[in-house]
Amino acid sequence: MNTHDHQGLVVFHHPLIAHKLATIRDQTTAHRMFRATLKQIAGLMVYEVTRTFETTPIDVQTPMTTTSCNVLKGTVTIVPVLRAGLGMIDGILDVMPEARVGHLGLARDEQTLEPVTYLEKLPSDLSAGPVILVDPMLATGGSASAALTMLKDQGAKDLRMICLVAAPEGVARLRNDHPDVTLYTAALDEKLNDKGYILPGLGDAGDRIYGTN
Repeated sequence: MNTHDHQGLVVFHHPLIAHKLATIRDQTTAHRMFRATLKQIAGLMVYEVTRTFETTPIDVQTPMTTTSCNVLKGTVTIVPVLRAGLGMIDGILDVMPEARVGHLGLARDEQTLEPVTYLEKLPSDLSAGPVILVDPMLATGGSASAALTMLKDQGAKDLRMICLVAAPEGVARLRNDHPDVTLYTAALDEKLNDKGYILPGLGDAGDRIYGTN
């Protein structure tokens, strides 16, 4: 059973996701297994995230007769926040290969601590259907909030966000800045430490995906 609250937060309580999250959190899990498990969790999560997508009826000719079927209404766009968000894309596309993929690169300015965009490659018609922002970690929420603002500025009307683990501070930031966006997460963690890392968390997602440090 997933936990929904009235302010747009959905926390997954699924045995398979919980099992795989244990692998993701374990510091002894090497990058190859980390990457594979993250991909699997993303695929499981997107199944639930798309539950509220609108469909439209079409007629389909089967080998026997004609029948009415339902297909997704509009064009779905997935937007990973680089670089860690890329680790979840393959799992989502396995389930939903018809989706388009945009890319956002955000880095933190060490002086102002504000997110700065270094890459923005998005489809021109984001209003054509649902848009899902993807980033494994929601820590302070600064980058996610900036990314959502950017997507809205580019025309996105139907927005959701998927993350793997979220800190309460990041959730509060998104609720304040983007109350219209539903956030889906596999775990709501305890807090941020004094360096801005999520506790208990899983370390740096990008480093663990790609084997860097």
